[in-house]
Amino acid sequence: MENPEFSHITVVIAGRPYPLKVQADDEAAIRKIVKEVNERVNTFQLTYTQKDKQDCLAMALLTYAVDLFKSSQSEDSQALVAAKISRVDTLLDELLK
Repeated sequence: MENPEFSHITVVIAGRPYPLKVQADDEAAIRKIVKEVNERVNTFQLTYTQKDKQDCLAMALLTYAVDLFKSSQSEDSQALVAAKISRVDTLLDELLK
């Protein structure tokens, strides 16, 4: 018996179809990401005409990895700053007592 929470979809990335089983709630986000990946691949294909589609796909996905890495570093930095501010706040509370 199939789980009604999952959808079977096929996405096309760089001209190749990929069948996926995804949570129904994630389908719209996945389709949006696929569209963005294809747009980046197309941009690389226009910019680097001597490269094949596989190279352009790798470069597009590398840009996503870099963006994700920068985002996680930023979140780590924000958490560190928040912890330091909390510590300063605690120290100030102790001094004012």
